[in-house]
Amino acid sequence: MSEVSRLPLGLSQPFECSYRPEKKEQLLIVQSKMNPGHFEGLMSLGFRRSGSDVYRPHCPECRSCEPVRVLVKEFVPSRSQRRILAKNRDLTWRVVSQPTDEHRALYHRYIRGRHSDGPMYPPTDEQFNRFLPCDWLEQRYLEGRLDGKLVLVAVTDRLSQALSAVYTFFEPELDKRSLGVCGILKQLEYAKSEGKHFLYLGYQIEECRKMAYKTQYRPYQTLTTGGWHTLA
Repeated sequence: MSEVSRLPLGLSQPFECSYRPEKKEQLLIVQSKMNPGHFEGLMSLGFRRSGSDVYRPHCPECRSCEPVRVLVKEFVPSRSQRRILAKNRDLTWRVVSQPTDEHRALYHRYIRGRHSDGPMYPPTDEQFNRFLPCDWLEQRYLEGRLDGKLVLVAVTDRLSQALSAVYTFFEPELDKRSLGVCGILKQLEYAKSEGKHFLYLGYQIEECRKMAYKTQYRPYQTLTTGGWHTLA
């Protein structure tokens, strides 16, 4: 951890927050060559990645972003989560290590169908390649298929003690299947099969309804000024 704490950091310029538009956001950005060991240590301090960039919110007037990680070995699906798994029992699953053109095409459909009013619209292959892959980190792409057609991809980083959920995208026409939830549940199953301790889910913002789903996977931990705090 001491080596990680000495990594050089930069501070971004303030910009409009995507989740609380009335606030300005700033990021601490790691300005050093990265490796999986460094990244895992930084994740335990609340950092995330986008592409090859590693960052943590460092906003002058707001501390709403709380990192969340699920305790994999203790996790038990709730009744509603078991219903979602049952609803999707006709999907077949496999794990691959590289993104494909099929993944990119599904990503385009997802952004156009679900996020046409957001900053990721319109989707492009360049955006996909800048956002999801990372050349210094081992990744896994969990594929869900319905009758052979790709309908869900959950992108997850594979670390020594944890998985980190990067992004899940799915066929927007199948929204009644709750595929976003299914993608997280499948990552938890995969993490348990790999003997991992945590699944990192990114940041939870209490004031943002879109982020509330991250606290539905219990038990989980949030990172506060006093360290990681467990909620059952």
